[in-house]
Amino acid sequence: MIIWCVEDDEAIRNMMVYTLNVSGFDAKGFSDGAAFFDALTTEKPHLVILDIMMPGMDGIEVLKNLRTEESTKALPVIMATAKGTEYDKVLGLDLGADDYLVKPFGMMEMVSRVKAVLRRTKPKENVELRNVGMLELNLSEHTVKADGMRVQLTLKEYEILQLFMENVGRVFSRESLLSIIWGTEYIGESRTVDVHIGTLRAKLGKCGDYIETVRGIGYRLEAKE
Repeated sequence: MIIWCVEDDEAIRNMMVYTLNVSGFDAKGFSDGAAFFDALTTEKPHLVILDIMMPGMDGIEVLKNLRTEESTKALPVIMATAKGTEYDKVLGLDLGADDYLVKPFGMMEMVSRVKAVLRRTKPKENVELRNVGMLELNLSEHTVKADGMRVQLTLKEYEILQLFMENVGRVFSRESLLSIIWGTEYIGESRTVDVHIGTLRAKLGKCGDYIETVRGIGYRLEAKE
């Protein structure tokens, strides 16, 4: 994770960068807002620690600019405020700062705050769901819910259900299920499929009725009203 520290005090800035680097981050320091914005044209950090009291462009102005630009409006920012400057702290939070540090702050507190903000602002992964009637298949988490209740399936049962839910209404013969689920090299009896379908139906409860037997051919999944 890339962390940028915008701090005009060289000694403090160097200590912040050093601590973050030894804590496993890729940290870089900037002495003012101008240098910070110049660097933003070629690279973007995952989080910024921004001092409020800086000569020229102060931290509040830097934060305002970040929040008005589309490319940086969601960039996590921790404001560093002087002790007793309650107004600056509130103003920073109102403008969209994610957290604040009160000077003088400990280096370990800084690292802890950075980790906490990164956890909170971590983009949510796209969850890929399949829904058929009261059945829900979460492809991201490999979980199944039937009528709102979590169902524990074996790997083969899960793979069969996924195949059915991605091909609603399509009839699969026992032989094709053996080939798709168990592999083309599998040598076994079609009874294997029947046993797995039976246990899958039982685990799905009333949603098990979605799996229909097509006499003489195989199985398909249809949602029930």
